[in-house]
Amino acid sequence: MTEQPQFSIKVDQNKYLSENGREVHAIVSVESTGGPTGVAQATSAAEVIIIDTSGSMSYPDAKLRAAIAAAQVAVDTIRDGVNFAIISGANTASMVFPQHPTLVPADANTRGQAKQALSRLQAHGGTAIGSWLRLADQLFDAHQEGIRHAILLTDGKNQHETDEELSAALARCSGRFVCDCRGVGTDWEVEELRKVSSAMLGSVDIVADPKDLVADFQAMTEAAMGKAVADVALRVWTPQTAKLRFVKQVLPTVEDLTGKRKDSAPLAGDYPLGAWGAESRDYHISVEVTPAGLGKELRVGWVKLVVPGGPGQEDVELARGNILAQWTDDEAASTRLNPRVAHYTGQAELADAIQQGLQARKDGDEDAATARLGRAVQLAEEAGNDEITSLLRKVVDVVDPATGTVRLKKNVEKADEMSLNTRSTKTVRTRK
Repeated sequence: MTEQPQFSIKVDQNKYLSENGREVHAIVSVESTGGPTGVAQATSAAEVIIIDTSGSMSYPDAKLRAAIAAAQVAVDTIRDGVNFAIISGANTASMVFPQHPTLVPADANTRGQAKQALSRLQAHGGTAIGSWLRLADQLFDAHQEGIRHAILLTDGKNQHETDEELSAALARCSGRFVCDCRGVGTDWEVEELRKVSSAMLGSVDIVADPKDLVADFQAMTEAAMGKAVADVALRVWTPQTAKLRFVKQVLPTVEDLTGKRKDSAPLAGDYPLGAWGAESRDYHISVEVTPAGLGKELRVGWVKLVVPGGPGQEDVELARGNILAQWTDDEAASTRLNPRVAHYTGQAELADAIQQGLQARKDGDEDAATARLGRAVQLAEEAGNDEITSLLRKVVDVVDPATGTVRLKKNVEKADEMSLNTRSTKTVRTRK
C-alpha cells in the first residue's frame, strides 16, 4: 500500500470579543505533506489538453507553432498509464487525439501518435470556449473517480457563443474537473478567462510571449501529475446561533468560495477545493455570532477537510480544527487584530484595488484609477508582495509607496496591464 499524504489544519485567530462583539475571523491553514508521488502513481488520473485553433492563432503563425510545441511537451510529461486526450477548439470543439471522443492511457506509442496529430493542426474558425469545455466534460465522464485536470489555451475573446451559453457550460462542468486557463498574446479578455478558471477551480495567467508556452505547459502538467487526492472539500459547521459570512481562499490566490457551498448536513456546508498534492493553502472564514455573555467560550465553527463519499459511500475525513469565540471585558484582548487575519484582509483588498483601478483607467476616469492603484501600491508594500509591486510599477510611477502616492504612466504596454490584472489575486504569506 502506498503511503497516503498527511493532511493538517491549523487555525489562527483572536477568539476574544467585546461584550457585544459579533464578528469572528479565522485563518485556516491546510497543509498536505508526504506521499504525493507514490500516491499519484496509485491514483487514477485523466488529463485533457485544449488548444485554441481559431483563425487568429495563425496571426502570427508563431502562436500556433508554440502552442503545438507546448502541447507536445505536455504529452511527454504525462505519466505512463494516465488517460489523456487533446481537443482542438474553434467555433466548435473537435478531437485531435484520439480521433474518437474517448481517453486513452499514455504510453510511448500513444504519446507518439498524439504528438504526430498535434503537428498537423491548422488554425481557422472562431472561438466558443463553452463548447470546448463540454467536449472535455464528455471525455472525463467515465473517469469521475480519480484526478481530472484540463489545460485550456486561448488567444482571443469568446465571440462565437453568448455569455449565457458559456455560463451554462460552466454550470454543467463545474466540480467535474479542474481547468487551468492560459491566454497567449494580448487579444483575450482577462475577466472572461478568470470566470472560467474560477468556476473550474483552476488558475489563470497570461503568456504574453508565445515562446514561454512550452515551460508553462510543462509546469502545469507536472503539477497535475503530482496531485494525489481528488475532490477535497472544506466542510464548515456553525451552530444555530451563528451565520457564516464568507469562506475565501487567500493563499496562493484570492478566491471567494462562499457561493460554491453545497449543504452537507443541517448546519454544515462543503466548499470544493479541487485536487491536492504536497502543498499548503490558506482560507479566511468569517462567522457572525450571537453574544453569549462575558466569560463564555463557544465553538462557533468546526472545520473539517473531507473527501465526500458518493451515494452509499462514507466520507473520508482528512483533518479538523475549531473556530472559537470568548466574550471578555478586557479591551486590549478584544481589540487585538490577529496579524494573519489583517494580512490576508489587506491582500483581498489589494486584488480589488488593482482590478477597480485598471477598470477606471480603461473607462478614462484618471482620478479613480490613480486613487485605487495608489492604494494597491500601499497594500502591496505593506504585505511585502514584491511581484505585485514590480507589476504595479509598470503601470504607475510610484512617488511614495508608504502613502500610496502615484502618477499614472502615459504609455503602458497592454501585456503589462494584463499581467497586473491576471496576477492581482496572487498572494504571499505573512512576513515572519
